[in-house]
Amino acid sequence: MTGPVLAHSVLVDGLRESALVDGPLESLVCVPVLLPLLAAGVKLAIGGRLRQLQSVISLVTLGISLAVSVVLMIAADAHGPLVTELGGWPSPIGICLVADRLSTLVLVVSSAVTFCVMVYSVVNAYDEQEHDAPMAVFHPAFLVMVAGVADAFLSGDLFNLFVAFELLLSGSYVLLTFGGTESRIRAGATYTLMALASSMLFLIALAITYGATGTLSMAQLAERFATLPEQVKVLVELTLLLAFAIKAAIFPMSAWLPDSYPTAPAPATAVFAGLLTKVGVYSIIRLEALLFPGGPVSTLLMWVALATMLAGVLGAVAQTDMKRMLSFTLVSHIGYMVFGVALSTVAGLAGAVFYVVHHITVQTSLFLVTGMVERRTGTTSVTRLGGLMKASPLIAVLFFIPAMNLSGIPPMSGFLGKLMLVQAGLAVGGWLPVTLVAAGLVTSLLTLYAVAKTWGKAFWRAPRPDRVGRVVESEEHTGEDPTVTTTTLPVALPLSVAALVALGLSFTVLAGPLAALARRAAVELMAREPYITAVLGRQP
Repeated sequence: MTGPVLAHSVLVDGLRESALVDGPLESLVCVPVLLPLLAAGVKLAIGGRLRQLQSVISLVTLGISLAVSVVLMIAADAHGPLVTELGGWPSPIGICLVADRLSTLVLVVSSAVTFCVMVYSVVNAYDEQEHDAPMAVFHPAFLVMVAGVADAFLSGDLFNLFVAFELLLSGSYVLLTFGGTESRIRAGATYTLMALASSMLFLIALAITYGATGTLSMAQLAERFATLPEQVKVLVELTLLLAFAIKAAIFPMSAWLPDSYPTAPAPATAVFAGLLTKVGVYSIIRLEALLFPGGPVSTLLMWVALATMLAGVLGAVAQTDMKRMLSFTLVSHIGYMVFGVALSTVAGLAGAVFYVVHHITVQTSLFLVTGMVERRTGTTSVTRLGGLMKASPLIAVLFFIPAMNLSGIPPMSGFLGKLMLVQAGLAVGGWLPVTLVAAGLVTSLLTLYAVAKTWGKAFWRAPRPDRVGRVVESEEHTGEDPTVTTTTLPVALPLSVAALVALGLSFTVLAGPLAALARRAAVELMAREPYITAVLGRQP
């Protein structure tokens, strides 16, 4: 651990002594948003004629975005928020992008995850699996979605945040319906309806906010909300929370997720599970910490967190399909993050930030491994699987490690994140926070049961003799229970997933520096002044 900490200190000291922080570094804030959009336009112009070039452009673009994100994170940690004003219009008149500790931390992790997923997509060779799928659209849609995610993390303006949501929605819808199968179109319709409902609520909240304050700049709203009547503040807060809760799949607005995500291609499902719900959670963190600190809605958020944990994990226990089981665990573990936000303390926010970072990598890894299982066997139903530990021990290990991490087995990052939240809840005290702590422990145990049951049936038990063979037709078309085939996978495919699993494990090795960074981000969020000064204290 000493080596990475020393390297980080050297980089921070170098940036502190550099005059570049107030110039070129701030101009880099827009790169994670603009570069993927530019690359998507180039790829659309290329079309499907040069598929290898499509892959190269995607990987180079995401690699550059990752490098820039790391630089921004180090600079923001050393100097405070970095601000870029779009179009040359000063804040709060114009729209700005703000890179602070929270936004750059999640941006780095999301950039690393999307890079690994793109490697998986390239190796997986969709052009060989789905001949009728418009591959010339897959890569641009992926980059548009990545740009929307980055824009959401960096946005310093509520309207620009709305634009970011619509940007990632347009890209994610294309990915969700990729291939044009009946199940994907049906899932895409459900996903779009929920997204549109969320967007309408968001627009209503923006209209109320602008009418009451005359601005949509988050920094300026942080000052002006203090002068508004309590009823207006609560109305705006609840409307925004409801819009973000739908996007984050918080109970009871989570029923759409298990029916939508499992139908998409494995790379798309992995990114959806790892990132898109976290954009909603991130928005809630930013909303509660910057605009409504210590508001009266905290108690409601605790009840919502409790319901989300239990409803999601009980749904996971009941599933017999790997994708649906993971979709329900995704819902349940969103409850941990909401719990940390609801505590309205530095320790609670730090735990929530740490858990967001952990969960992005773990959930993405699990869905990618499930995609490999489906490609190898033709199914993700645990009632039809078996013997994969012997047939493919590497896939079994790649599923087992993040599954145990998700369950919170010591000393993995999942355990450390839960421990931070438990300690924060007990420090606050009171029967409701303590009840949430107990619910979190129960959820962790039931998660362990769900993933252990899945791993045991799919990987450990011997395959049934009547299930070994080739899948002739799917159950959806014949009504029968077909047998399972096994096919070989490209060698580089599990290696790309192994890199993502290793990233998740690195959060255990680097838990000390990561927890310290999460705490500094929480302190900055609760203080609010560094963010407000960075945005509004600049000279036009």
